[in-house]
Order: sequence, then structure tokens, then C-alpha cells
Amino acid sequence: MLKTIEWTGAAVRLLDQTRLPHETVYLDITDQRQMHDAIRRLVVRGAPAIGVAAAFGAYLGVKEHVDDSPPRFFERLNSVCDCLATSRPTAVNLFWALDRVQRVAREVAGDRVTASPTCQVVRDVLDAILNECQVMMEEESRSGRAIGEHGLKLLRELRACRHQAAKRDSTELKASDAAERFEILTHCNAGALSTAAYGNALSPIYFGAEQGEQFHVFADETRPLLQGSRITAYELRANNVPVTVICDNMAPVVLAKNRIDAVIVGADRIAANGDTANKIGTLGLAIAARHFNVPFLVAAPTSTIDPKTASGAEIPIEQRGADEVTSFGQRPTAPKDVDVYNPAFDVTPAELITAIITERGIAKPPTRESLAALLSHRSA
Repeated sequence: MLKTIEWTGAAVRLLDQTRLPHETVYLDITDQRQMHDAIRRLVVRGAPAIGVAAAFGAYLGVKEHVDDSPPRFFERLNSVCDCLATSRPTAVNLFWALDRVQRVAREVAGDRVTASPTCQVVRDVLDAILNECQVMMEEESRSGRAIGEHGLKLLRELRACRHQAAKRDSTELKASDAAERFEILTHCNAGALSTAAYGNALSPIYFGAEQGEQFHVFADETRPLLQGSRITAYELRANNVPVTVICDNMAPVVLAKNRIDAVIVGADRIAANGDTANKIGTLGLAIAARHFNVPFLVAAPTSTIDPKTASGAEIPIEQRGADEVTSFGQRPTAPKDVDVYNPAFDVTPAELITAIITERGIAKPPTRESLAALLSHRSA
């Protein structure tokens, strides 16, 4: 799998996802302003990857301030984190990662924060921040694999239930069912390229392929920026997983005419009650999945769960530029100066979600209670 984010020792190397699928270009990010721009422009995207990138951005913003006094250093760190927090508003992993960096810095400094400029405290804090960034990146890799394990187990359970229902109802299974190939529908990109490694929504597919399972994936193109056709299809083909790209408005037809085992999507923020913000178009897909009785699964690490946000009504939704909607590439596709509404995300109510797959386990209804249990396990 391509590396999404890597620490070189002097810079953060990011795969420029705005250039996919036709160009594979890496950018070396050396300060927090470049990182802010990279996150805002979607050079790096996907909630988990944004979190890791923001943490490294915080380090880049303070690493040259080793000779500051501890109080001045912490003023600088807080300023850098505040700046990075303005890059994108919806993905909670961004804020979670910046809070984690600041917490680690405070813990390492302790009561030495008022020490003289020659104190070792700033160097200790810098070392701790860089180490924490690398730990987050390693955690994302382990988390993705664990999501894959839990997700594959759930997919097998869902398939077994479907076969039992077909047998009970004397329904003839299709040839694809007899071959035991999983048919999955996904939206946007929640694969390896949205995380530090492995992925979330695509992780059960990658892990399952390692276990000998066969998959075929329908990938929504995901207008307006085509993360599904540009990125999901790109990485699935690179990993030898059969994939079929469809326009977003074709998904209900696929759900109606194909034996889809599950819809699996990622998440940018999951409220305490299970309401989930994900790429625009997810809500309509969830409604269609419910209509056609197809399981709708969300796959995300517990860092995407925001217990401070009670419901989806409180999730801030990023509004993006009109040019994303009024043009296709460099070609205008709408009247000049027409009004445009371009929310980057929508919110799927918890009642439309069959299960939320995390690295700690699976949250099923009642979702508020099951999510709280997973978070409690994370804190233990």
C-alpha cells in the first residue's frame, strides 16, 4: 500500500491526493503553515490521516523554538495548534490529535514550565511531541487492522444470517452467493489513503483478502471531488480487489438489483448518540440501504467518536467553495455566478446505522450505550 504520511527526520512527507489517480506525487511539509494548507486543500484527507498530519504540523510549528523559555514555548505551541484547528471543522480527529499533543507537552513539562530559558524542559517537550506523533501513526496502523478483524467477523455473521433467511424463505441464492464472494458498496474514501495505514471502511476487505475471502466493491464516484472514483478505485485496483465505479445517483439501483452484503462507509465525527458525519451523499445512501434492507455499517477508530457532541445536530459542517460544484476539472458546468450550496458532509442518524465498527469492537443499538462502553474501554 502507498504511504499516506511519513516522517523523514526533517519533514512530513505527504502523498498529494489531489493529484490521484494519474500522478503519484509526494510533498515534503516543513512548517505548520504548509501543513494547514495541505489539510485545507485535501492534499491529506480522511479523518484519521488529518489527525496524524495535524499532530506533526504542531511539532513542525515549534521545533525551531528550542531556545525559548518554557512559558514562551507554550504560548507558541498553543498558537500553532489554534491555527491548525482552523484548517477543517468537521473531522474531530484533528482536534483530538492537537489536544493530545498539548496534553503530552503539559505532562512532560510539569511544574518546570516556569523554569529559566536554559532549562532542559523545552527539549524534553519537543522530544515527547515528536514521539507522540509517531505513536499516533503506529496506533492508526494497528487500529486499521483491528477494525478489519472486527469488520470481517461481522460481515461473515451477516452473510450467515442472510443464507439462513434465504433457506427459511426457500429463496434461491445467486451464483455469486454460492461462490461466497462479498459484494460491498462504499462511498467516498475510507481506505488506506485516508489513514496512516490500512484504512477503516476498506480494512475488512483488505484483512478479509488476506484470509482468503473474495470481494467485489461498488465505489460511488462521490461528487463533487470524486474521492471514490479517483482514490477508492485507485487503491482497490492497486491491491487487486475487483472494483466497479458508479455515479452517486446509481447507488439505489445497485442496491435494488444486486445482492449487496453491506454498505460500509467511514466517518469524520460520530456523536455520542451514534449520529455520524461523513462525506456528503452518505445520508441518501443510508436511506436507500434501509429501504432495500441492506446492512449499513460505519467503520472508524474510537478517536472519531466525540462524546462532547450529544447528537448530529451539533456537528459543524464544513462549507466549501462554489467552484467545486460549478466546474468539472477546468470545464465550467453551471451558469456563471449561479448560487451554490456545497456542504462537504452530511449527518446520518444513528437509527439508520446497523453497526459501528471500531478497533475496540462493534457498537450496535442502543448505540449511545455501546459507544460509551467502547470509550470507557479506551480510557481504561
